[in-house]
Amino acid sequence: MAEHCCVAKRNTIAELGRKAGQRRVLMMVMLINLAMFVAEFGGGLLARSSALIADSVDMFGDGVVYALSLYALNRGARWEAGAALAKGGIILVFGLAVMVEIGDKIVNGVPPSSSLMLIFGGIALAANLICLALLWRFRAENVNMSSTFECSRNDVASNIGVLVAAGLVGLTGSAWPDMAIGGIIALIFLRSAWRVLGEAIPAWRDARPLPAEVLR
Repeated sequence: MAEHCCVAKRNTIAELGRKAGQRRVLMMVMLINLAMFVAEFGGGLLARSSALIADSVDMFGDGVVYALSLYALNRGARWEAGAALAKGGIILVFGLAVMVEIGDKIVNGVPPSSSLMLIFGGIALAANLICLALLWRFRAENVNMSSTFECSRNDVASNIGVLVAAGLVGLTGSAWPDMAIGGIIALIFLRSAWRVLGEAIPAWRDARPLPAEVLR
């Protein structure tokens, strides 16, 4: 009996430690993303780059995403699945927003500053690689952390795309590389939204409380 109690206590402490670790990591990643939103959005305005602006707005969205993840921790499987649903919806909205931005750039756009794109895109890539490293060991913990890792991985792909676009804009003097990479980023967002929502919807449905729990 004593041995059983010790095992149960050890398991409880391990569970609490795991959740505390998730909370610390999510807080750090959230602060990094919000800080980078301010820096990259300003850089996008200076560079007149729709790709940088879209990427910075994605950073802001990720800050909201991580705040949802923090709120869902320790609230049970249904809350975690609900947070993942919200994250999938946010990814979907940003994918559609990038498509709208591309349409506007086709009509009214001018070539952006490739040098500023490289500077701010490189800073954003470094920040997101740090976030990805922080989230790596929690990537398979649950649907909530899995979807959070998915967001961070998409950010790295987007940053690389911005740097590629900057190089091509510098070589060609055209705005088309900026728009083409923006389209690829949008497709990544939409594909990721499909995957996250595909995992979160069944998880949310399976975690639905029993009628007896609802009446309490």
